[in-house]
Amino acid sequence: MRGGNEVCQSYRRIRAIVIKELRQLRRDRLTFGMVVMIPLIQLLLFGYAINTDVRNIPIAVVDQSQSAIGRHIIEAIRNTQVVEIRQRNHNVHQAEDAITRGDIRAALILPPDLSRRLALGKPAGQWLIDGSDTLIAAAIIRLAELPLNSPLAPHGQPPALGLSPQAMSANFTMTLYYNPEQRAAVNTVPGLIAVILTMTMILFTSAAIVRERERGNLELLFTTPIRPLELMLGKILPYILVGLIQTGIILGLGHGIFDVPNHGQPAQLLIATLLFIAASLTLGLLISTLARTQLQAMQMTIFVLLPTILLSGFMFPFEAMPPPAQWLAELLPGTHFMRLVRGIVLRGASLGDLAGDALWLLGFTLAGVVLAAARFRKRLD
Repeated sequence: MRGGNEVCQSYRRIRAIVIKELRQLRRDRLTFGMVVMIPLIQLLLFGYAINTDVRNIPIAVVDQSQSAIGRHIIEAIRNTQVVEIRQRNHNVHQAEDAITRGDIRAALILPPDLSRRLALGKPAGQWLIDGSDTLIAAAIIRLAELPLNSPLAPHGQPPALGLSPQAMSANFTMTLYYNPEQRAAVNTVPGLIAVILTMTMILFTSAAIVRERERGNLELLFTTPIRPLELMLGKILPYILVGLIQTGIILGLGHGIFDVPNHGQPAQLLIATLLFIAASLTLGLLISTLARTQLQAMQMTIFVLLPTILLSGFMFPFEAMPPPAQWLAELLPGTHFMRLVRGIVLRGASLGDLAGDALWLLGFTLAGVVLAAARFRKRLD
């Protein structure tokens, strides 16, 4: 009997705690929103946006043959939907420059003597492939290894071009730039800089401001002549040095342990990294104006980090995602820095070649600082 009463009392105490936690969760709207939004976003990202079946890879075509069979080959490759022809270049150098800038991932070169090469059973042309992204390169390689009669005649019927069966079985040679050994570490290590900086810079900055508020130090700082913008800049400047140290550690260990090459100019990489650190710190400031506790700041950081990992091109090819997911990814600073750091480190591109991404990070930082200062002043009022 006594044991039964103890069980009943224990049940009532647990029920009281459960009701208290549920009421507290209902009052904490941000945490409640995270409970609902995080599984919803993961479901949409993994079910809709994340796709390892690469489609619509941007490529260029250099058709020096200007022949009917050349046009048939191009049309057949287009029909596979693996690639999307974005450019038609006049020479190989234009195509190589487009690969360096990141405008395209591969280029199909059809030589002037295409018909003669097919008659002799030689490879019909050449693929120039950006090998820095191993998934993209693998998709192009599979396409290049297909014989001509496969894409041209999917039902086994060759087109009426007068080609012999020997010619129809010809395929393409391939040249892989930047990562001919197809090592995954070459693509992963530079991208890891964007992921780590996104996580640490945003979390450090948002937690630093919120921590001062939780401890009551913010009110003391407001009694001093310091202005809100000066306070925020003073808070984030030390973390710029932290971000540069992290970048040096990742690149140094990546080169020493995994033999990741660095073809870019150090000054170009430094400027790109500073732009991204500034954008990430600004995002952290914005979060600090929204979060009331360090726990909320951490939750909101995860809210930004998750799409950065999944949508920026770090784990899955950007080209494989549907357009709405790509539009969302374009809003993330990590997506633009991913292109910058891989372009500079792996392809030796300059900031001029990747000016669009660099200017986007600069504009994001300027707009974010103004918005954060306005929200910060509003919170003080």
